[in-house]
Amino acid sequence: MLKKISVEHIKELRNKTGAGMTDCKKALEASDGQIDIAIEALRKKGLASADKKSSRLATEGLVESYIHAGSRIGVLVEINCETDFVSRQPKFHQLAKDISMQIAACQSVAYVFKSDIPDNIVSYEQSLELQKEDLSGKPIEIKNKIAHGRLNKRLKELSLMDQSFIKNTEITIEELVKQHIALWGENIKVRRFERFLLGEGLQTKTSNFKDEISNMIQNK
Repeated sequence: MLKKISVEHIKELRNKTGAGMTDCKKALEASDGQIDIAIEALRKKGLASADKKSSRLATEGLVESYIHAGSRIGVLVEINCETDFVSRQPKFHQLAKDISMQIAACQSVAYVFKSDIPDNIVSYEQSLELQKEDLSGKPIEIKNKIAHGRLNKRLKELSLMDQSFIKNTEITIEELVKQHIALWGENIKVRRFERFLLGEGLQTKTSNFKDEISNMIQNK
């Protein structure tokens, strides 16, 4: 006999997952009311559904901005979806805001996906790992295996989609996006982003007060 699921229980699951009421009810019934199991089931279902939609064209969307307190860090991010209807949804805007905040918080992130990282960057990072002192003297097979594992970790640090979501570290940004794909049933993509750091690239002008005074005296 199935356990009776209350409306409040269904709403709680919906708030935690963003899934539809019917899906939440079915997940709770299947898990005998255990919300953690229901969440995991909905998560797996959403990720599987999202994978099927990932190749669909997404040309609508928005450009979101985030300026951190103190106005020293700013981010612009473009997120695409399939329809104007979804691009107007408050949850879509919140997704874009959350991702822009994530980019501001993760200074090492430079690419959307690991696959976006240029080959020359990958080769450079790999050479750095292979040259580390703690690997010297190890058999070549072990050395390559350790370096490969470290390289993969480093590439994930550069990739936005591989980051743990700052508001829920149990999921990655990729999983966060896929949850929203499952919510609306259409493809969503983070297309590009740009981070602005105040003064980045500028050379700070430094002057030696003693030399400045000496120059002034000599030029009299």
